Amino acid sequence: MVLSITDKMENSWETLQKSGIPLASNQVRYNLLDRRIESNGVMNLAKKLGITIIAYSPLAQGLITGKFHDNPELLKDIGFRRYSPQFKPEGLKKSRPVVIMVKELAIKYNVTPSQVALNWLVQYNGDTVVAIPGATKEIHVNENCGAMSFRLSEEDMVRLDKVSSIFK
Repeated sequence: MVLSITDKMENSWETLQKSGIPLASNQVRYNLLDRRIESNGVMNLAKKLGITIIAYSPLAQGLITGKFHDNPELLKDIGFRRYSPQFKPEGLKKSRPVVIMVKELAIKYNVTPSQVALNWLVQYNGDTVVAIPGATKEIHVNENCGAMSFRLSEEDMVRLDKVSSIFK
């Protein structure tokens, strides 16, 4: 019998509960361009059981920033990403509306696109999600920290939800 991801998560939670140990977190891929955990039951179960979601790849390997949309030359040297459908022409086309909105909101709030995407990610589901953005340069660390220096309006969070809902 093959267990679903939610069955595995619930089984882990139940097993740990028997020993008096809480299942504190589940680390999963989650970002504006990969929202499957909202449709496959993981997010709902996490909220129900009080499990924190640790979102890895919260910037979709840089795709949400728009740098690959703006400068396709960068796609020549993307290493393992070249195997991902998100970095192929059709994937870039599909993600463009999200990238455009993230950039518009970045201008509105006087922040970077990365900061908008991270801010949405950790606010949209209340206290359920934390993000672990990667940083290869000091500037990335500073930029990531700045993601919590502002708060997206409820209206803007809903707009991002709507434009990225095709990725659920």
